[in-house]
Amino acid sequence: MSPYAWRGALPPPQCHDVAVRFEDELQRVLPADIPNRDRLIEKAAAHLRLVAAANEYMNLTRITDPQEAAIKHVYDSVAPWRHFKNARRILDAGTGAGFPGIPLSLVLPKIRFTLSESIQKKARFVESVVDSLELPNVDVAARRAEESAAISRPDIIVARALAPAGRVLDLFSKPLKTGARVILYKGPYVADELAEAQRKGTTAEVICHYDLPDNLGARTLIELRAPSATRRNQNRGGNGRKERTTAGRV
Repeated sequence: MSPYAWRGALPPPQCHDVAVRFEDELQRVLPADIPNRDRLIEKAAAHLRLVAAANEYMNLTRITDPQEAAIKHVYDSVAPWRHFKNARRILDAGTGAGFPGIPLSLVLPKIRFTLSESIQKKARFVESVVDSLELPNVDVAARRAEESAAISRPDIIVARALAPAGRVLDLFSKPLKTGARVILYKGPYVADELAEAQRKGTTAEVICHYDLPDNLGARTLIELRAPSATRRNQNRGGNGRKERTTAGRV
C-alpha cells in the first residue's frame, strides 16, 4: 500500500534538504551503541518525512523541525529501550503518528508490537507507514487501546501522552490483574501521578529518568503493576529494581 493511499492523493514533493536533515539529526543524537542503529536512522528518517508530509493535511504533531523531531519523536521513544527488551508482546496505546511504537520496533525487531489508535484516519496513516517501512513485527489496530489489550494480551502496555496515571489504571485494570505492566513516558514531575496510582492500590514507581539532547527537556518513565504481579515477578527472579538511564547512555 502506498503511504498516501489512505487519503487518495499523490505524495507532495519532498525537499531533499529536509530529508537529509532528518538523517543528519538522527545520526548526531542517537548513541553509537543503540541496537540496529543504522536501520533505525534510515527508517526513522523515512517515518519522519512521511509524518511531515501528512501533517500538511491532518493534525499529527506540532513537532516538525528536523532537530526537534529527531529528538522528541525518535530519541525520546528509544532512549529507555532496555526496559522493553525482555518483552514478547508490546502494545503502544494511543500511538498517534506511530510513537513510541515504530522507533522501538526498529530497535527491538524480535518483539511483536501492536500499535493501537482509535482515530481512524490516524490509524490508516500509521498502517501505511508500517507497510512502507516493511516492519514485519508490527501490527496496527484501529480501535481503543483497552480493546486491543484484551485481544493482543501484551506483556507491556506503553504510552506517551495518553492520560494521567489514574485514568490509565482504569483503562487497563484487567491486563494489570493478569500480570501486564504499564510503562508511561512522562515529564520530570510525576509525584502527584505516582501518589494517585498508589492510592488506587497499584505498585507505581519511577524506573528511568533521562535528559533529552540539546536541552530539550527531561523525561521520566513510570511503571504501574498490580501488587500480585509484582510478587510473581520477584518469585520468578524478575528485576523489580529501579534503574536509571543517564544522559548520553540509552
